[in-house]
Amino acid sequence: MKKIISLSLVMFIIWVLMAGFNVQEVIVGAAVSIILSVILSNYVQMSFKWNIIIKLLMFILMYIPILIIELIKANLDVAKRVLNPNLPINPGIVKVPTKVKSDLGKLTLANSITLTPGTISIDADVENVYIHWIDVKGETAEEHQKHISSSFEGVLGRIFND
Repeated sequence: MKKIISLSLVMFIIWVLMAGFNVQEVIVGAAVSIILSVILSNYVQMSFKWNIIIKLLMFILMYIPILIIELIKANLDVAKRVLNPNLPINPGIVKVPTKVKSDLGKLTLANSITLTPGTISIDADVENVYIHWIDVKGETAEEHQKHISSSFEGVLGRIFND
């Protein structure tokens, strides 16, 4: 029964996101989701953890604003460098240690770093993310982390590290 409810909920959310919030669409979506869940529950191997809702809300309410702020700061920095060619650049590849342990958390961190202009995530291993940076600041990996990923990691660690 738990699998049917989980599957119905996932399909219904997808339905509403694709169809919209029209009353008739919501009713049809709920009915189709329930019917398909009953039919497919024997074939689908999935489970739904209810704490995912809290994590999703944390991601939307806490992480997205941080990402937007960092995007704006990085865009302004790169625009300043483009408009004023006299500003020095110091490109290089740096190793940034991360406390985010889950694969999804590291993927989110690496993609967030790549989205910010001036940085591109190249590779990741168990403890580090390797980044090409347009203007390397600092000498140590910890200093690189402070400049590049520390604002992301606090929230991502709470969301993705179980």
